[in-house]
Amino acid sequence: MQKIKNLLVSLPAPAVIEKSPFFELSKKYGLAVDYTPFIRVEGESVKEFRTQRVEILTHTAVIFTSRTTIDHFFRICEESRIAVPESMKYLCYTEAIALYLQKYIIYRKRKISFADGTFSGLMELVLKHRDEKLLLALSEPHKPEIPQTLEKLKVKFDRAIFSHTVSSDLSEVDLSRHQMVVLYSPPEVKALVEKFAGVGVGVGTGAEATGEMPLVATFGEGTTRKAVESGLKVSVMAPTPEAPSMSRALDLFIGNFNAGREIAPIEVPHDRKPQMVEEFVKTHQIKDTRKAKPKKKPAAASGSASASASGSAAASSGSIRSASSGASSAASAAATRSVGSGSSLSSAAASSGSVAADSAAAAKKQS
Repeated sequence: MQKIKNLLVSLPAPAVIEKSPFFELSKKYGLAVDYTPFIRVEGESVKEFRTQRVEILTHTAVIFTSRTTIDHFFRICEESRIAVPESMKYLCYTEAIALYLQKYIIYRKRKISFADGTFSGLMELVLKHRDEKLLLALSEPHKPEIPQTLEKLKVKFDRAIFSHTVSSDLSEVDLSRHQMVVLYSPPEVKALVEKFAGVGVGVGTGAEATGEMPLVATFGEGTTRKAVESGLKVSVMAPTPEAPSMSRALDLFIGNFNAGREIAPIEVPHDRKPQMVEEFVKTHQIKDTRKAKPKKKPAAASGSASASASGSAAASSGSIRSASSGASSAASAAATRSVGSGSSLSSAAASSGSVAADSAAAAKKQS
């Protein structure tokens, strides 16, 4: 039964092997781990940079997505004798990238901001600083999602290439010695395919060679998609919910593979980046539309309330006046009735007096 005994990792060898995530794997499965970088990053020369016609000092903030671009940004500034002002702001993809700036500048929180390592997090950070004169520092090749999204959101910015990735010399690499190769980026896939396309290499050595590419492990959806599109068969992919790291993914796979267990094939993830860009842009367009809607003026509302209050007061005043008028009329009527009663009583008294006087005069005559 075939087992994985030799692993080729497309990274530089760690300074301390014991601290490598593959060290425990090598002890657990008796693996021989070889490190060979498949790519290298080269900085743009000052002459090449000037052809881009980008003036660094006309910008007030720089967007960094990797530590490599930080190195080459400050190298270009030094070689061009550009003194970066202390007022320059820096927007970083992760906190680790932001902390790396301490190599070149004094770390000040008011000048340095960082996202949470997600695309949406970086875009939100940039939108908060959209009034700045933004410079997007890139390495070639780069992911197109960031500039595409900024353009769709109508954020003014300039882009500049400070470095580019090239394939390393892989002439001394013997793939037939390895049962698995671990790849971390699309350029590494490209370097592998360009060097070994059509070459009869495979698992095992000598007569055991099968004429096929070794098993392939990839890190990241972009790397996996690039490997499949290039005709490679991917056996291991990370990160996943079960295996958040490459070392964990390899541990699960090698344990099952060496035990002869059946392993489910890797499904190529659907590229959600275009959809992600559209969703993000649409969400912010809706937010901007809501912000643009005119709000009701408090003064108008206050005027309406005052008018209403005045109307209520007027109505109340009218009711009071009506009630007072009614009360006055009632009082007048009562007074009139009182006066009428008094007059009647006076007339009755006068009549009684007259009768009495007439009776007295008649009695006097008889006597």
